[in-house]
Amino acid sequence: MTNNFVLEHLTRPSSLKENAPLIIMLHGYGSDENDLFSFSSQLPAEYFIVSAKAPYPMQPYGNAWYTIHFDSNDGKFNDTEQAIESRELVSKFIDQAVENYPVDAQRVVLLGFSQGTILSLATALSYPEKIKYVVGLSGYLATDMILEGIENRDFSTLDIYLSHGSVDQVIPVDWARKSQPTLKKLGIPVEYSEYPVGHGVAPANFDHFKEWLDARL
Repeated sequence: MTNNFVLEHLTRPSSLKENAPLIIMLHGYGSDENDLFSFSSQLPAEYFIVSAKAPYPMQPYGNAWYTIHFDSNDGKFNDTEQAIESRELVSKFIDQAVENYPVDAQRVVLLGFSQGTILSLATALSYPEKIKYVVGLSGYLATDMILEGIENRDFSTLDIYLSHGSVDQVIPVDWARKSQPTLKKLGIPVEYSEYPVGHGVAPANFDHFKEWLDARL
């Protein structure tokens, strides 16, 4: 890993020497860069995979993209300011990855889980020119984390896959179900699926998003 990157990360190089599709993984709250990276061995060798570590350390372990106020009484559940700071770090990190690794800038994928999904969607809708695909697992669209001026952006090249557990005990499935209609109003193609699981990725879910990606990359 090059030391000047804004986010610590793990990499799995592509079998291609240049112009490889790039997958950037964003883990969930309280996890780290090793979590989603475990998917790497099951994804095609052509993909250049980068798994980023969120910037805010937690105790006793793990990291977060932003603080969650579980005991909030004023409705401010998420620390939106931290989320926006992380969104900007991810945007910068995409630029750095494209500059430093032998990847195709036109085939950048954000693959997130939970809080990583929320941040992936916020980044993609803020900077659609940098991202081709989003795979969002067990998260939802938080409109207050998106850069202002969304109505003036070109989303014509963005494509999104979302999934959720129908019995998710951490992020209610109703929150996830609201994401697809909002994204479609922006003209963004969205495939959405649910699985009879909690806050996690079922084997069938993994197979589904892998097939979705393979058909595009």
